[in-house]
Amino acid sequence: MTTPLRPGKGGLLLTVRVTPKSSRDEVGGLHVAADGAVSLAVKVTAVPDKGRANKAVIETLAKACRMPKSAFQLVAGETERNKTILVTGNPAELEALIAGKVNAGKEN
Repeated sequence: MTTPLRPGKGGLLLTVRVTPKSSRDEVGGLHVAADGAVSLAVKVTAVPDKGRANKAVIETLAKACRMPKSAFQLVAGETERNKTILVTGNPAELEALIAGKVNAGKEN
């Protein structure tokens, strides 16, 4: 199994699979697609209308990682379930924070 993280310019690129209209906002474990692609599962209560779900995804990730929302930027998949988010900052620290969320999600 691979990781949803890969190096990007200025930080890390995080692949997420979003479930909108969920019962609560939360970062789950890993999602493995049929083609083997790995992403971080993120559930949000917002509807996918006029960017509301995208905003909620960034807020949920920022809260879960205890980072400012400004450290997260949607770079691909604006209208898709699968999105790529650039997380800026120190790559080593970001990997540790996000890996902790991934590992915590595996236990659920």
